[in-house]
Amino acid sequence: MISIIQRVTCAKVTVNHRIIGEINTGILALVAVEKDDTNKTAERLLERILNYRIFSDENDRMNLSLRDIQGDLLLVPQFTLAANTEKGNRPSFASAATPEQGLQLFSHLQILAHAAYPHVEFGEFGADMQVSLVNNGPVTFTLRA
Repeated sequence: MISIIQRVTCAKVTVNHRIIGEINTGILALVAVEKDDTNKTAERLLERILNYRIFSDENDRMNLSLRDIQGDLLLVPQFTLAANTEKGNRPSFASAATPEQGLQLFSHLQILAHAAYPHVEFGEFGADMQVSLVNNGPVTFTLRA
């Protein structure tokens, strides 16, 4: 699994002009599922997202995790992160999971996140979503599990 995490002051995801997920200070995580991913991969990715130290401590050093600050988490499925862009002018999605596998693993990630963390919202798998955010920093990282 691949995730782009962004430290945000706010973020929301909208489907058909309706807000389906909205957070304040925390992490917006765009998530893609690849062919070789498993439930174990989803578990590892969630732990990395929740514990990755990207928030400032009292000395203004990135030393605190989402759990440390009790911030919000918005998980948004985005299969295009699995694209291979190394050749040509068109992305290849050969390494991306099938829609069925992607849905199964993103659903598993949702269940895990609900059980592990109290402040979590979600995008909708397969939907045409509009995502807006205020990136704080800007701070953005790519995580792989």
